[in-house]
Amino acid sequence: MEGLPDADGLTVGQVSAHLGVTVRALHHWDGIGLARPSLRTHAGYRLYTAADLERLHRIVVYREIGLGLDRIRTVLDDPTADVPGALRAQRDRIAERIERLQRLGDGLDRMIEAHERGPLLTAEQQRGIFGPGWDPEWPAQARRSYGDTAQWLQYAERSAARGPEEWRDVADAVAGLDRALGDAMDAGVRPGSPEAERLVERHREVFASYFPLTRRMQVCLGRRYEADPAFAAHYDGIRTGLAAWFRRIVDASARAHGIDPDTATWE
Repeated sequence: MEGLPDADGLTVGQVSAHLGVTVRALHHWDGIGLARPSLRTHAGYRLYTAADLERLHRIVVYREIGLGLDRIRTVLDDPTADVPGALRAQRDRIAERIERLQRLGDGLDRMIEAHERGPLLTAEQQRGIFGPGWDPEWPAQARRSYGDTAQWLQYAERSAARGPEEWRDVADAVAGLDRALGDAMDAGVRPGSPEAERLVERHREVFASYFPLTRRMQVCLGRRYEADPAFAAHYDGIRTGLAAWFRRIVDASARAHGIDPDTATWE
């Protein structure tokens, strides 16, 4: 007990300061009979002896490593107690907790990195998964534009849980949807038809790989797909006029669900 006096007669306040435990804890241990001061003054105040401090020191150490008070009482007072066994068991529990905390820390590191840069993939992996036309700078540009939104946070959380194979599945789902949209337009699928409605629902399901997409948000995306040159070039590269056709089927679906596409906002 380095730094503790070896004389008898310390008050509860002095012991609290020396051991770094609260007066309330000392009173509690006294009340349950775990560590009682052995001396009493003429005025009735209770004082701790050097032997009391030794016991308290052991209680503090055992509590610090995670033993409960009942287990501490057994270790201190039961002459038949297997103290090394109890300490080994506690050490094993602490090791398990450290491992869990390490996994949690690793997960937090991935989430932080995903929040800062999107997919946790190298530039080469991104091009291999999303195609040669993919620009690895796009996620960084998106973060600068949308990094303070709830949708970016949702996107980052999903990104943190994905490796190359999971992202390949996402890319395959997007590519499959693009093909289905192009084929449907070629087949003359009309906005508002059951076939068009299924494609609109499929788009929302596929997009949920990034973040949940409401119908109003989908209307906003449809407008952007048609108006933004980069998005329009992507869809019109699949089929000429596909961006405008996709907006029409989304708008028709929105009206069927009671949403005015002309006034829909990102919500």
